[in-house]
Amino acid sequence: MNKQTMGIHHITAIVGHPQENVDFYSGVLGLRMVKQTVNFDDPGTYHLYFGNEGGKPGTIITFFPWAGAYQGKIGDGQVGVTSYVVPKGAMGFWEKRLETFKVPFTKMERFGEEYLEFDDPHGLHLEIVEREEGDANTWAHGGVTPEVAIKGFGGATLLSAQPDHTADLLENVMGLELVGEEGDFKRFRSPADIGNIIDLKLTPIGRGQAGVGTVHHIAWRAVDDKDQLEWQKVVADNGYRVTPVQDRQYFKAIYFREHGEILFEIATDPPGFAHDESPDTMGESLMLPERYEAHREQIERKLIPIEVRDLD
Repeated sequence: MNKQTMGIHHITAIVGHPQENVDFYSGVLGLRMVKQTVNFDDPGTYHLYFGNEGGKPGTIITFFPWAGAYQGKIGDGQVGVTSYVVPKGAMGFWEKRLETFKVPFTKMERFGEEYLEFDDPHGLHLEIVEREEGDANTWAHGGVTPEVAIKGFGGATLLSAQPDHTADLLENVMGLELVGEEGDFKRFRSPADIGNIIDLKLTPIGRGQAGVGTVHHIAWRAVDDKDQLEWQKVVADNGYRVTPVQDRQYFKAIYFREHGEILFEIATDPPGFAHDESPDTMGESLMLPERYEAHREQIERKLIPIEVRDLD
């Protein structure tokens, strides 16, 4: 069975203090906080979701914030860099904005594109690139307007302990197209207009260590439940140990660790983030799965209070 994912659904990372996380991704980068909930396996910890105005797959970065947790090490077995895409002509705005908020950055070129590279407050590697592809993000916050706003993911750079095996998986199992090789990178593309470019580093750099400032997993898109079950079979038939389907409230998920040690998820596009809140109020309240509602008061006492603030 030949299948092809549309690309990235979401990326999930581990960070530090939750208010610092909210201030950076909402206050500096101008993303919408589309969901406040908790880690379903550790309900005393937030699970925060940021994306475009509607929380579209391909725009969502999610975080487990642990204040005071140990710093991780970015390395093999992880997403090394998360890439954001902005409209053509917006790069000057982002250079000035990063300077205004005293975020150090460097410029570099890869596959004929110019990137701004920088870190978030907890050490997560990010970059911004201009592209024509992708719908404008109509969410406006602070000084970030739709004309310059982040549309969603440009893609990601993968760091693999076994790059040849990861390349084979991306092309021959996940269905991405190999579109180029430059220096120490191979570039793959999916059919989507965002979250569609994957750069794979061809030389291992040493094993990463999970902790603050590292990506926990990268999730790929499944169209619906049926498509996800087909993916589950394809992954298993190719020799990977894949989990049963898990209900994550806003999508269903299956997980497997590929041979380069990166944790992959395949997540369904539906039901999305507006089924338990209205599209206008998404992200404003703490939403809990039904099994935790009886413990809401206890959970809220344990969580550090957060707010979306205008930092401009």
